[in-house]
Amino acid sequence: MMPLALANIGEENLILRVGGSPELRKHLEDLGFTPGGTATVVAAMGGNIIVKIKESRVAISEEMARKIMI
Repeated sequence: MMPLALANIGEENLILRVGGSPELRKHLEDLGFTPGGTATVVAAMGGNIIVKIKESRVAISEEMARKIMI
């Protein structure tokens, strides 16, 4: 298990756990980051990570990506 922030670009990953405060977990869940789902890192630049999740592209901070375990 490792954080999404360390995932290889273009590789589909299974989300195992979402951590952080209850507010952060709820926000990430609303964006589609739920355990059992998949996420693909599209790009990483300037401390932000673009992730393809549920047929959408979402930009999250590297700090948030470290709370998502794959």
